[in-house]
Parts: sequence; C-alpha cells; structure tokens
Amino acid sequence: MTIPPLTSLKPSWQTAPEPVILPPDEVHVWRADLDVGPAALLHLRATLSPDEQARAGGFYSPVERARYTAGRGILRALLARYLRTRADHLRFCCNAHGKPALVPGSWAEDLRFNLSHSYGLALFAFAPHRDVGVDVEYVRPSLTDDRLAERFFSTQEVTALRALPESAQAEAFFHCWTRKEAYIKARGGGLSIGLASFAVSLAPGHLTNLPITGHGGPEAGRWSLRALVPGRGYVACLAAEGADWSPALWQWV
Repeated sequence: MTIPPLTSLKPSWQTAPEPVILPPDEVHVWRADLDVGPAALLHLRATLSPDEQARAGGFYSPVERARYTAGRGILRALLARYLRTRADHLRFCCNAHGKPALVPGSWAEDLRFNLSHSYGLALFAFAPHRDVGVDVEYVRPSLTDDRLAERFFSTQEVTALRALPESAQAEAFFHCWTRKEAYIKARGGGLSIGLASFAVSLAPGHLTNLPITGHGGPEAGRWSLRALVPGRGYVACLAAEGADWSPALWQWV
C-alpha cells in the first residue's frame, strides 16, 4: 500500500514558536512523521527508558520497531519542551486501563497528553489540567467490507453508515471510529467502555463540538470533540474535557 507523503498534507499545521506556550484554554496537537532518518532515530532512542528500549526490541518488524522508538522519543521531546527539562528525565505511569501519564507529583505543571499513530503518521495531544484523547487512522476501504461496523458500532451509527452511498462508507467509517476512540482515550477507560454503548456523528468536515449520545447526559456532556484533517488519506479526532478550549495544530520538524 502506498501512503501519501507528508509533503502533501494540508498547511494548517504550523511551525510552533519558541518557546511554545500552552494556555489553559488551548489543546495542542502535534503531527509527526515517524519514519525519521538513522541519525535522528539514534538520538531519540537514547532518550528512552530501559523498559521502552526493551519494548522496542520486541517488535519483529524493523519498520515498526523504528516507528515505536521514534514515537516514544518524539513524545519525550515534546513533553520536555513544555516542561523545560531533559527528555530522558521524564518518568511515566499508566492507569488501570493502560492510559499513559507522567508520574504524579513529578512536575509542578499538570500536563496531560495522549498519542496515536497510523502508517507512520503520529499525532500527539497536550492539555493543561484537562484529560485529552486523540486518534488518527489511514482510510482503508477493506475494513468497511469486513462488517466491523456491525460488530462494534451502535445501532444508530450502523444505520447512518449503511444509508450512505457505498463510495462514501469507508471515510465515514473512519470518522466514526476515530471519534469513538478519541473519546474513550480521553476518558481513560480503555476496553471497559463499549464502543456500541454510545454514538457519535459520522459527518465529514471541520466539525466542532460533535455530539455524543449515550452514557447518560452528565458524562457525555463533559466532553467536546474536534474533527482533525491530518493529511490526504487520513482522518482524526481530538477529544478533551469541557467546551472552553480550542485546538492549536503544530508540525514536528
């Protein structure tokens, strides 16, 4: 499969200023190409913890090994940039469902983050004092043919998907998938939150405040979703607590 080059991506992703400032009413999303050169990969690998390096070594595919290394290294570099520290000084933990976070109390700033990657393209989301989730997927029509929607989506979503022209179903499927995944990741619930237990919009475009139905009013009402356009052939979604925030889109160079 040929993946579109990152040079074809839309220009809304800007070069971040130095220093980069993260106000309380913003959520920052960084886009990165994980297929970095050998020198950059060696530098990023040197910042990883021993357990991260061991996990990287567990990948059979050299490509996936390098992408995991680059992803963790870039995450560390970005966190270090916000926290004004060294990337190799950062320490992580995970909640009961596997969502990563900085070790509590290790930094004065309450900086929360999430990451996602698909076919060499990664998104990293950062927010102060609010939980955040992000998901990116490369649109693969074959997955629509596998009837995954019927297995994992709500009845409402399946009905909306199958009412579309067949040519539009693949992109709509991934709009739905990324929005559901971003919401679940923001909540940090992992597999404890059933994909079919709530519904989102399948509509394309630069939508904001996408509605979430299900899970009762208060919980669904705590979150806002923003559709993202990470590049040609990709769809993505950002989810965060509250509605009093706006996204800033940065390009990792």
